[in-house]
Amino acid sequence: MTAGSAPTLEDVERAARALGERVHRTPTFTSASLSAGAGAPVHLKAELFQKTGSFKPRGVFARLDALTREERRAGVIGVSAGNHAQALAYASAREGLDCLVVTWRGASEPKLTASRAYGASVDVEAGGPAEAFERLEELRGERALVHPFDDPLVVAGQGTVGLELLEDVPGTDTVVVPVGGGGLVAGIAVAVKSTRPDARVVAVEPERAAALGSALAAGRPVPITPTSVADGLNAPFAGALPVALCRELGVEHVTVSEEQIAAAFRLLYERAKLAVEPAAAAGVAALVSGTLEVSGASAVSVVVSGGNVDARIASGILDSR
Repeated sequence: MTAGSAPTLEDVERAARALGERVHRTPTFTSASLSAGAGAPVHLKAELFQKTGSFKPRGVFARLDALTREERRAGVIGVSAGNHAQALAYASAREGLDCLVVTWRGASEPKLTASRAYGASVDVEAGGPAEAFERLEELRGERALVHPFDDPLVVAGQGTVGLELLEDVPGTDTVVVPVGGGGLVAGIAVAVKSTRPDARVVAVEPERAAALGSALAAGRPVPITPTSVADGLNAPFAGALPVALCRELGVEHVTVSEEQIAAAFRLLYERAKLAVEPAAAAGVAALVSGTLEVSGASAVSVVVSGGNVDARIASGILDSR
C-alpha cells in the first residue's frame, strides 16, 4: 500500500496477520433484549475489552509496522482526545519508540493519565480539537505522524474488526459503527463490503459531533465544533480518506441525540453488563431509539468501541433519567 492509497481487503487481511497476539481477539455477545427491541438478532462486538480499552491499537500497530529505521529513531507523534493517545503510547512503549501526544485542555484526564503512564509525553496547550491539529504541525519536527483516522494503514488496521465480525457472525448483513473521524467505519466497510457487497454498513454519529455527515453532505471534509458527551467521537473533521471510502462503498449515516446516547449507555450497563464509554453506546443508541430500522435483518452486529470513561461522567449518566 502506498501513502495516500485506499486500503483493500488484502491490506486488511495483511494487517490482521501482522497484528498477531499484539491485540486481543475481542468477544462478540448476543443480546436478547436488544434483539427483541430491534426485531432482528443483535450481536455486540466488545472492543472495550481491547488492549488500552478501545479498538485503536489495531490501527496504531499497523502504522508503526511501516516505519522506517530513521522514523523509528526520530519517534512518533499523534493527536487525540484520549483513546488514540493511549493506544499510541502503549504501542510505542512496546516498540521502544519515543512518543509525543498532542491534545487539548478539557480532554479526558483519565485517558491522558493512562497515556503518561505508558510513557508518552503529553502536550495540552491547545484550547480545543481544531487547535490541537494546528499544534501538531508546530511540534511535529522529524517525528513520524500516526494519524488517528486519516491514514490508509490505520484504516486497514481498524478494518480487522470487520474481519472478526464476519468470522464470529457469518450471517451478518448489517454492521453498525460509532464514528468520529471515520477510520473505524471506513476500515470495517472495506472488510465487509469486499466480502458481502449487499451488507449494510451504518455510521452513527452524535448530532453534536457530526463530522462525517457534514463531509458526506458537502462532498469533502469540513471543520466542525464538536460538543458531545461522547468525547471519543468529537473529531473536528472527518478524514478525507474515510469520507472517500464511505462514499464509494455506500456507507449509510444516521445521527443520535445526547439523550439517546445516555439511554443506550444505561441499557448497556444495566442489561448487557458492559461498562462502556459514551462513544461506544452510539451504535446501540441508533437501534434502541428507532433511528435505525433493522427489523427483519438476518444478523445485526454493533461495534461497542471502547470503555475508557471518566467515573464522574459515568455516574452522572447512570443517575440521570
